[in-house]
Amino acid sequence: MSIRSERVGEEIKKVISETINNKVKDPRIGFTTVTDVEVTGDLEHAKVYLTVFGTEKEKEETFKALDKANGFIRNEIGKAVKLRVVPDLTFIYDESIDYGNKIERMIAEFNKKEK
Repeated sequence: MSIRSERVGEEIKKVISETINNKVKDPRIGFTTVTDVEVTGDLEHAKVYLTVFGTEKEKEETFKALDKANGFIRNEIGKAVKLRVVPDLTFIYDESIDYGNKIERMIAEFNKKEK
């Protein structure tokens, strides 16, 4: 990834976080955190990695609501970040926190068995 696409990704991440938390009024959207945004070199597509706290059903509902609000979020990005073309957004669940929690539990269990 180029330096420019990384900088654009960081700006888009800020705008998306603010938009989801303050402007999107869909009640299906739970507590979400934007963890990363990867923008392609041509700035046409962006993968938005999110964590959603809640049950599996709440996660599914949140992603459905985000897909529905995709156009609104892209519009907000277009207002805040000066780009010729606003990238297409793909929302992806970031499993790194779940993976980290799993590793932490395994270490705690291992330490408990050693004592």
